[in-house]
Amino acid sequence: MGVLMSKKQQLEKVQKCNAVVSAFQSGIKDRPAPAKPAEGEIEEGEAPAKSSASPEEKNAEVAEEGETDNSAGPSTSQQASASAKDDCKVNQEAWSRLRDGKGVEPEDLDKSHQLTPPAFVRPKREADDDQPLEVELEKKEQPPSDEMCDVCEVWTADDLYPCRICTRVFHDGCLRELGYLRAEALQEMRDTAHTVTGWSCYYCDNLNLLLTEEEMYSLMETFKQCKIIPESCLVSDELLQYHHFVSKQQFDKDLTDEQEEEVLAQFAALDPEKKGHIEWSDFLYFESLAVLRKFRTENSLVRLLTAKERNNARSVFLGLNLDKDGTITRAECRQSQQSWFHKLNKDSQSCNVSISHVGPICESSPASSGSERSKTEDRFVLLPVNWADFLKESAIYILASRPNSSAMHIRLPL
Repeated sequence: MGVLMSKKQQLEKVQKCNAVVSAFQSGIKDRPAPAKPAEGEIEEGEAPAKSSASPEEKNAEVAEEGETDNSAGPSTSQQASASAKDDCKVNQEAWSRLRDGKGVEPEDLDKSHQLTPPAFVRPKREADDDQPLEVELEKKEQPPSDEMCDVCEVWTADDLYPCRICTRVFHDGCLRELGYLRAEALQEMRDTAHTVTGWSCYYCDNLNLLLTEEEMYSLMETFKQCKIIPESCLVSDELLQYHHFVSKQQFDKDLTDEQEEEVLAQFAALDPEKKGHIEWSDFLYFESLAVLRKFRTENSLVRLLTAKERNNARSVFLGLNLDKDGTITRAECRQSQQSWFHKLNKDSQSCNVSISHVGPICESSPASSGSERSKTEDRFVLLPVNWADFLKESAIYILASRPNSSAMHIRLPL
């Protein structure tokens, strides 16, 4: 453990941080233990204590006994009514957490040493949101990580874990006290945060936080109409039913057989561990990306990228632009879009193929012969793509690769 110090070397902040850390460490131990009377005093004063109870205490005891007797045998209708009220309350709380961008059940949190969760504020569209953002190719962006934990604002040397998307850093103990990461997720953070793979903090991992209030309201209304219960897992039939409803609502027609197969393929991509169901967060992230694709322009999506993400995209483009002419082929662009998902299935050929080996297919190659690919498609994959177009086309895939989950939250280009 390093020496605690403040970012601006102010003594008051150091003392305040030390007080916070001491409070966490002491916890319940700081409370004084109840005084125990001597054994002789208990024996002598036991009978008088019982007889000296005040009338108010006696009335309270009688009332408690009456409540116990009344609650001993509630009717079936009362039980059903209470159960319905509890379910309604749970659903209302779930919708509220979905609206506010939170996805943690209150009963899952340890409130004995609970830090205050951050207040998530949904973004707002700016007037120039759809205007092109000039990002220079030769100017690298390497923003340093913050020096202090984003939760407690304390620096402790090597015990800070950085986010691979933004500049925030965290203590594992602070994240545990905050209640947003369970034991498995905390261990994954410790294993990957300082590696090439990296780790996304709870801000960047939650793609739903990219939606504005208006976009989130539209998505919530669709969920309610489809009777989708927030924070619940979905099986394949429920996902098919959901997409049937959306197709009927938007296009006034049912899904075709081919579209149903696509939905099932989507289900398999969201369930890489073959559990037979998809987690709520993975389903929510997939639908959030669909909303972004529907309502946002490519320029708006580029503005959502962080400096670290832009710099990674710059490195990929420069690695493909071997002849230094400022362009790459369409085939190389598509292959790079798949390369963002390096955490997905390790057996996938698309993730293991070196990007530098991807290029135009030779006419004498067996893959180009026959009717597999038309001449139009061959010409399309050979079209040049400059840096600005590469960044705009790749933005949605870069955003989709943010979550720590191994599920595929977007359909990759063929």
